Amino acid sequence: MTRTEQPFSLILPSDPVCKTLYAEKENKVQSTCEVLRSGMILLRNYLSLSEQVEIVNICEELGIGPGGFGQPGYEDGRKLQLQMLCLGRYWDPQTRYSKGYGFKVPQIPDKFISLVETALEDSQSFIKSEEDQLPWMSPNIGIVNFYTATGRLGIHQDRDESWDSINKGSPVVSISNGDSAEFLYGDERNKLDEVVLKSGDILIFGGKKSRNIYHGVKAIIPNSAPEALLKASMLRPGRLNLTFRQY
Repeated sequence: MTRTEQPFSLILPSDPVCKTLYAEKENKVQSTCEVLRSGMILLRNYLSLSEQVEIVNICEELGIGPGGFGQPGYEDGRKLQLQMLCLGRYWDPQTRYSKGYGFKVPQIPDKFISLVETALEDSQSFIKSEEDQLPWMSPNIGIVNFYTATGRLGIHQDRDESWDSINKGSPVVSISNGDSAEFLYGDERNKLDEVVLKSGDILIFGGKKSRNIYHGVKAIIPNSAPEALLKASMLRPGRLNLTFRQY
């Protein structure tokens, strides 16, 4: 992973007074649920404005610290089009989950663990059959990605976790902040559906039918982040995405 002397910051220079004033304005948007397919649930508008701001602040604190944001890549010099922060265990596209990269990987904050567990609990009421049930999961690994307007993530499967986790269908929980993303998913690499993931959404996929889906980020939609979030957090233009799993 490429790291520079100057840490990558999620935050733009801001006026502290302006930031405080906007942080007090809470957007109350009705949360809804979309069952995209068996084992794949989208919780729309799940996070309040204050929760989204808190996520940005926590990721900023971790990201500028030791083991913070960097640009992952391959030995041949190719780079992923994003900035990445690993939590709980180091990962990169070349070595997968390795023991480390010369630095200590931050642990998952309790706030994030609690948020993931609560979202999983809330999703259970929308699962109609026993066959579609999602196994319980308390995350011990996480990846935080920041995409600029030109950022992308190629089509892939999340199959680098332990055999036990994958075999039981332990879900992946994805949290979106900032700009919206065109997200692709499906059983076949060349036959994919598309959904737009917006700031405050939580996407969950797992179980027998959806844990191993192909998925990726087709495009980031510029200037689509909620204005209130940008003013309250001073998040730079782009998409902040957090994904959590159990290794």
